[in-house]
Amino acid sequence: MASGAQAQDDVTWAKRVDSGKEVVSTLQFYFHDVLSGRNPSAVKIAQASQGNSTPNGFGSLMMVDDPLTVGPDPNSRLVGRARGMYGSAGQTDFGLVMVMCYEFLDGTYKDSSFSILSINPALNPVREMTVVGGTGLFRLARGYAIAQTYSLDPTTGDAVVGYNVTLATYI
Repeated sequence: MASGAQAQDDVTWAKRVDSGKEVVSTLQFYFHDVLSGRNPSAVKIAQASQGNSTPNGFGSLMMVDDPLTVGPDPNSRLVGRARGMYGSAGQTDFGLVMVMCYEFLDGTYKDSSFSILSINPALNPVREMTVVGGTGLFRLARGYAIAQTYSLDPTTGDAVVGYNVTLATYI
């Protein structure tokens, strides 16, 4: 990709505003969670014991290494990876506890990351999760992530989720 095109692409998915006391960054990207096929990006690593039938998959735990892209198409430009785990934490609803690090591989935020530790009510059309810290340009980050499911295959569980993230860091 030509450097001019890459610079334009960076502007479309990330913005950084320096107020003199803090920097506010906004990021927009897509999370691709693939449970099916020969090379899934999410795999089950634990589940409730066989004798216990649990509602909503309660007790299931997934380990993930999901690609983050500029668009919903899995072939759009890769800007990072989401690594960590999520598990079904709700007995009465489908709430996923998210323990994830969103690492960036390209653009302004290359080698920077932020972490989410929050409940994701995944069946809600729009949900908000807490950012609890970060590294690199996101050191001491605080903020939130708004997630919205772009697509979900109910047969395989494969999903594409749009993220709009606002982070505040000190200078």
